[in-house]
Amino acid sequence: MTVDAAGFKINFSNITKSFKTQRGATTVHAITALSLGIREKEFVCLVGPSGCGKSTLLNLVAGFEHPTSGEVLLDGRRITQPGPDRGVVFQDGALFPWLTVLGNICYGPQRRSIPRKQYLTSAYALLEQVGLRSFADSLPSELSGGMRQRVAIARALVNEPEVLLMDEPFGALDPQTRFLMQERLLDVWEHQHRTVLFVTHDVDEALFLADRVIVMSRRPGRVLRDIAVDLPRPRGYKMLTSSRFMEFKSEIFDLVRQESIAAAHALERSTD
Repeated sequence: MTVDAAGFKINFSNITKSFKTQRGATTVHAITALSLGIREKEFVCLVGPSGCGKSTLLNLVAGFEHPTSGEVLLDGRRITQPGPDRGVVFQDGALFPWLTVLGNICYGPQRRSIPRKQYLTSAYALLEQVGLRSFADSLPSELSGGMRQRVAIARALVNEPEVLLMDEPFGALDPQTRFLMQERLLDVWEHQHRTVLFVTHDVDEALFLADRVIVMSRRPGRVLRDIAVDLPRPRGYKMLTSSRFMEFKSEIFDLVRQESIAAAHALERSTD
């Protein structure tokens, strides 16, 4: 089924993505015949077994990769390359170690020749939002992992992107810091309401953050289930033990587990 681009901020239209292995002897089919629409200001999380194509979908929106067939549209226009209208946050933050917190945040606007007064005002406002105003002159090595991820989020948002793309940004953090970062991200999102596409392996994280959770199948990836998360906002930690949250969690966990088992069995058969 092809999703009508009308009304969607991001539209994946009958996407297939294949890769050649390093030696070029084998073709890996990462995604097949996938169609999906994401509305403006929606927070959408992708979950699924390892290797199902979650990060590949994110890279297609970012413009880092291109589909083998089909097309990826942003506001009805085909995505052909990266651009400042899409901000990306990776798992490791990818900060410049020689620049201060403020220098990292301002790097993008400086490269785009934005007036200094304009980008400094935005940068300091974002530092307030992510709780790092007093660390503006610190180097990344002087920050905790969670603080570095907050800098990475501010650096992505300072360019005022229409879409924020996040690839397991809290995956390397300890559980308590991870939850605090999720709360901080929701606070920033509720102020700015960017369209967010967020990749995670953590079902709790997906449910806590998202308006919709897209469960992907094992490779080659396709949409297995599109689940509207009708949990009230704003969200707090008590929601994690609510009956409705647990119902969603059970449904999604079962789907991902079944796909992960099937993927493991398929790998075993291929190596026999």
